[in-house]
Amino acid sequence: MRLDRGTITTLCVIGLALAAAACDREERRFRESPPSATPSGVVRVSSLQPGPRAAVTHVAGPYGENAYAVSEGQRLFNWYNCVGCHANGGGGMGPPLMDDQWIYGSAPENIYQTIVEGRPNGMPSFAGRIPSPQIWQIVAYVRSLSGLTPPSTRSARSDDMMMYPGSQSLSPAEKPRQSTRPPASEMP
Repeated sequence: MRLDRGTITTLCVIGLALAAAACDREERRFRESPPSATPSGVVRVSSLQPGPRAAVTHVAGPYGENAYAVSEGQRLFNWYNCVGCHANGGGGMGPPLMDDQWIYGSAPENIYQTIVEGRPNGMPSFAGRIPSPQIWQIVAYVRSLSGLTPPSTRSARSDDMMMYPGSQSLSPAEKPRQSTRPPASEMP
């Protein structure tokens, strides 16, 4: 069987059309806006917002009043080398955790968000590196450093940098220390 030139040309054109239709190119959307950088669980740091005022609800950490969790948080605080920057809560390269000035808030969800997402100019993100239950234990310990937890949850051990006496003492809970930093208007 002999094919003429027209039939061969037609078969080649049909073959090329089928080959071109079989190739799917990846779809690139160059004008698409990037995904939102703010996660859904963002903690507000400012009362400024568009639209009507949002209701503020504070999430209580699951270990806020658990003495064992606070002591585990202390162990994890040392184990994850938080002391390297926060110097056992007294402040070093990182801000102090024993005073009454908290840049991003002292509520449990604010501290949790700071650990998970990190903060500009220093605090790294620990998302995916520290399991959530351990983060909540660290949150409970960090809050205990400035006296934001009940005295019964605090460690009975007298660690060298603790600002409050152990829970076994009879003195009432102390308030967080006043910060020794000058007001922002006086800072260089």
